[in-house]
Amino acid sequence: MSIATTLGLPMVTSRLAHPLPRLSLRLGATEPKPAVRRVSSQSLLDGERELVIEHQGNEYHLRLTRNDKLILTK
Repeated sequence: MSIATTLGLPMVTSRLAHPLPRLSLRLGATEPKPAVRRVSSQSLLDGERELVIEHQGNEYHLRLTRNDKLILTK
């Protein structure tokens, strides 16, 4: 291994016969992730425009705006 300088910054260089190892893909090597549960905002709000969510002793407000956007505030 030798050290070269480019623009005043040290750069490490080496002599490698194979610069990068080949990657191998093994199918089935990992377990598939479980699907994330989905809930529609309509079923959460149930016709209302605001919902209070309690989490670790705190209250969070999920609000539906006039532009049909959702805002979550503490």
